[in-house]
Amino acid sequence: MSLTFVLGGARSGKTSYALAAAENRPATRRVMIATAEALDGEMARRIARHQAERGADWVTVEAPRDLAGAVGDLVAGEVAVIDCLTLWLTNLMLDGAEPGPAVAALVEAMRVSPAELFVISNEVGQGIVPDNALARRFRDEAGWMHQAVAAAAGCAVMVVAGLPVVLKS
Repeated sequence: MSLTFVLGGARSGKTSYALAAAENRPATRRVMIATAEALDGEMARRIARHQAERGADWVTVEAPRDLAGAVGDLVAGEVAVIDCLTLWLTNLMLDGAEPGPAVAALVEAMRVSPAELFVISNEVGQGIVPDNALARRFRDEAGWMHQAVAAAAGCAVMVVAGLPVVLKS
């Protein structure tokens, strides 16, 4: 198992970093596991733009909720980028799911995956304390999720202003 955790703020360059790192690895297949859903026109255009930027060498797997299942379907020789954990967490929480068991299942799936994984997430805990209970719970759940993924990862990188800062290697 090879797991690289890539964390950063919005528009920090984390996805570009993860994609470039994944493209520099030998692979029988490159897989983008996407957690976004095209719920409106703007998001549909954004998704289409990202797919076009990646090109035909990438297979896209949509996993807005069953991320552990998508990771479990990967095989040896594949390189996968998961983009992103915080959107996946949002999907779960808005569905009323309890994140803890889903996060544990995902971390276990990543731990045993024979594929090389680059997992992207948004750092949300460095700002002000949110003003409502749902946002505070999301921030807390994201922090706990990030700790679990970082503990399982062999490498963790924080991307700030397009610059990678290695947290764990």
